[in-house]
Amino acid sequence: MAFKSIGKNAPRLEDPAILTGQGVYVGDVVLPRMLHIAVLRSPYPHARIVSVDTSAARTVPGVVAVVTGRDLPALVGKVPQYCQEPISQDAIAIDKVRFEGESVAAVAALDRATAEDACERIRVDYEPLPSVVDPYAALAPDAPLLHDTLDSNLAWEKCLTFGDVDGDFAEADHVLHRTMRWHRMSAQAIETAGVVVNYESATGKMTVWSNANMTNMFAASFAQMLQVSTSRLNLIPCLSGGNFGSKLSLGKNMCIAAAFAKLTGRPTRYIDDRLEHVQAADNTACDRYYDCELAVRKDGTFVSLTIDVVDDQGAYFNMGPTSHGNAMATPTGPYRIRSLRYKVKAVLTNKVGQAVFRGAGAEPGNFILERLVDAAATELGIDRVEIRHRNFIRPSEFPYRTPQGNIYDSGDYGSVLALADGDERVQYWRRAQERARSEGRYVGIGLATCQERTTYVASEVWLLYDHPPVPVTTSPETVDVTIDAMGQAFVTLGGMFIGNSPQTIVAQMLAEELGLEAENIAFRFADSEMGVVSPGPGGSRSTVMLAGAVAGAARELKEKLFRIAEEALEAAYDDLVLEDGHVSVKGSPDHRIPVGTLAAMANLFALDLPPNMSSGLRSSYRYDHPFASKPSDDRSDLGAFYPIVSHGCHVAVVEVDIDTGIVTPLAYLAVNDCGTVVNPRLLDGQVRGGVVQGIGAALSEEYSYAESGAAETRDYMTYLIPTADLVPAEFRVVHHETPSPFTQYGVKGAGEGGRLVAPAAMASAIEDALRPLGVPIDELPMTPGRLLSLIAHHR
Repeated sequence: MAFKSIGKNAPRLEDPAILTGQGVYVGDVVLPRMLHIAVLRSPYPHARIVSVDTSAARTVPGVVAVVTGRDLPALVGKVPQYCQEPISQDAIAIDKVRFEGESVAAVAALDRATAEDACERIRVDYEPLPSVVDPYAALAPDAPLLHDTLDSNLAWEKCLTFGDVDGDFAEADHVLHRTMRWHRMSAQAIETAGVVVNYESATGKMTVWSNANMTNMFAASFAQMLQVSTSRLNLIPCLSGGNFGSKLSLGKNMCIAAAFAKLTGRPTRYIDDRLEHVQAADNTACDRYYDCELAVRKDGTFVSLTIDVVDDQGAYFNMGPTSHGNAMATPTGPYRIRSLRYKVKAVLTNKVGQAVFRGAGAEPGNFILERLVDAAATELGIDRVEIRHRNFIRPSEFPYRTPQGNIYDSGDYGSVLALADGDERVQYWRRAQERARSEGRYVGIGLATCQERTTYVASEVWLLYDHPPVPVTTSPETVDVTIDAMGQAFVTLGGMFIGNSPQTIVAQMLAEELGLEAENIAFRFADSEMGVVSPGPGGSRSTVMLAGAVAGAARELKEKLFRIAEEALEAAYDDLVLEDGHVSVKGSPDHRIPVGTLAAMANLFALDLPPNMSSGLRSSYRYDHPFASKPSDDRSDLGAFYPIVSHGCHVAVVEVDIDTGIVTPLAYLAVNDCGTVVNPRLLDGQVRGGVVQGIGAALSEEYSYAESGAAETRDYMTYLIPTADLVPAEFRVVHHETPSPFTQYGVKGAGEGGRLVAPAAMASAIEDALRPLGVPIDELPMTPGRLLSLIAHHR
């Protein structure tokens, strides 16, 4: 289908305000008499809090208030959680700390430095307790118990079986077995988490500015947490300097800031500093041990898959099994695997708790699946490209139902793989690899494919529970479009800005539907008082859901314009078209009327409108998920909860120095199918950013803890995020478009694909480089020390 605006490189509308410093971040919100908050954190990974003496801190000039965990329940509730287990978390610990860096007290002062100085004067008497950081050790009967509300450190356990797994394994000619490890890492955005709270005691009104990204969907949950009425709470979104899912709700920050606002009657600001954001923020991702088997026939056909996961959750279980619900969208990847068994043990340890990070649990699943596929190719002596072709879901099989019940909307995986494998530069690197090996250098070429589940239905949060506490939501998106008497548009978006480009793509869609020019559109992001429902930009949903909402609003507006125009032009409704800023009669392009004129009539001249038509030109359109279904009660069918599925095949080229263990990325090719591309340049940016995060996951990013539970990852000297030297100079993105049959324009999501594929592609490349030494790569990140140990073992 030919589009006028969709598919063009329209300039990013978000950039001017940001680049000129006129965008409003949390740090830009300054209110009269505002207090600044600092938090005292535990030096112990596990200890009872015997006493907290805040008397000296209260005498510091400039200090207005000090609170401990025992003060909070009278002011605010507990941190929001999405689990059914009796594992609660207070924003400030009350009786016990469970990880190093957990908050034990907080100070509000006239400035942040004074608050930090006062924190140093708080005296806490701890009774240190034994700690445990290994999840297997945490399951031992004599392991230190983290939560007295549980009988053990096993927070949750589940085994799901889809199809005849035992029969399929018995039929298979080969069983590939691998144990694999995915280490804990973190979303480290440029801007840390932050909130500003103002509380009016006379009215009970609370206003919260934050960079949290789900304020408009779960305002009622926030109100309950902050102990205010929903009618008295306004959550105002600020620009976010990066998010990657890690600023989902910011419950701890909000609770602490709101408590001080209530206590002092003054506005408060609490923004993580960089060190506490590294050590104790809600931004850490999966920490998993995998035991997996892939059943394969002798011709290379995949039959069945079993996945056994021990998941180190850290000290709390706030997100419950969400990341595994997420992973269950695509555990069999792009392959025709007919049965699946997925078993999980979620274990509590003395580490900072897991939250959500770009991929949200699907990224390690893709890593282990692609490692198994490469292992099958090696064992059966089949080319790794060929074995994928043999097992791909065929274009004629879409929409495709996976063993667990999710639906894949569309795809042409063979064409994507052919584009990557046949690429001219990939062929060049294969020749370069041969030359390098003849010179004694270790150059590897890795390849990985991946499903990117996009446009979630929020049932992933509760999906794996037998009796969910809430029904399935369609995760709707709302867009409000008003056209004034001058033909100018005002657009209110329910989601917030987290570094993506919602204004740009909505402007392109309004140009497509109504012929509006970007310079004639004003945007704003809704606060919670506006009632514009949106879960925000998570789960690669924004483009799909905004497309549906904008198209729906445009249809309503277009209908009203046509009703006015049919009288003005004395033409039949069905004979009208909207082109070039005019409504005209088909076949008579000169018989037309400007949209601006129609807008003026709609807004100002009600007496000239058709009978029974009210004045105004506005549509507030709420768009529900385009294709979703409920899970079965017995969970034998998980339903379609992530059915808009993008796909990618990435090729990574690396060189490994076997004397230092350093891996140098040389080239990277990302071939992606994200359905209809709305803005190629913006999509390229999403893919590139995700790939770089994936390179970090593959090579350097890891949370490390000593056996004592002490955090060894404290700052950017110890937590190594990728820098520019890790980005290959040759980095290309190619798009293949297979439109979705379920969505407006055929679009799919694309926000997480780069990070989902890159770790597997990098692991494949490292293993290929070390093939002469027979070194398998079953663990990430592959740090220099870890790699040297593997090389030494296999040499």
